[in-house]
Amino acid sequence: MMPFRSAALILSALILGGCAAISSLNEAASPLRAYELRAPVDAPAVRGSLARDLVIETPTASGALDTDRILIRPDPFQAAYLPGAGWTDTAPVMLQNLMVRSFEDTNALRYVGRRPLVGTADYLLVSELTDFQAELGPDETSVTTRVRLTARLLREADGRILGSRTIQFTAPAASTDPSAVVAGFNTATTAALQDLTVWALRRMGLNVSG
Repeated sequence: MMPFRSAALILSALILGGCAAISSLNEAASPLRAYELRAPVDAPAVRGSLARDLVIETPTASGALDTDRILIRPDPFQAAYLPGAGWTDTAPVMLQNLMVRSFEDTNALRYVGRRPLVGTADYLLVSELTDFQAELGPDETSVTTRVRLTARLLREADGRILGSRTIQFTAPAASTDPSAVVAGFNTATTAALQDLTVWALRRMGLNVSG
């Protein structure tokens, strides 16, 4: 028969372990503060317009990026997520929405969006999101946000690639506070969207300043 003291110690350990598990479940179930990025305020100036349709596909991304959590890397080989905060949608879907808005605001095309209800589009923009994270500096206090996207513009009628471009921008964040990190993301993403929009419209033959 197990001595009373040993049984009490085991029971205490089980209770403490159960409390820790419940605490972890409560933390996982607690709602995250949801953040979203904004499309660029200033659209590039475009001379003329095209009676053409552009379909923007959802960017492909690795599992670490294809989530609504805000990725932060303590070092190049480690992936973590900002505690208590997340995006309003997965990063690729959020970026697709921002792309659509960025092109729409130029008023340079007949239609910009996801797959049309009928028929095919004139142009197709496909992309891969390879970086969309905050990165801690060696001092573990400085933070840099990084956005890296490889985009391809295709003519959908024959699948011809009209151009390919890798776009990368970084921006500092004031701290690891979620609001500061999101502000850094917004700065880097705005620059990337502006670059992407100008490049793609020029590949379509439009005269774009910027």
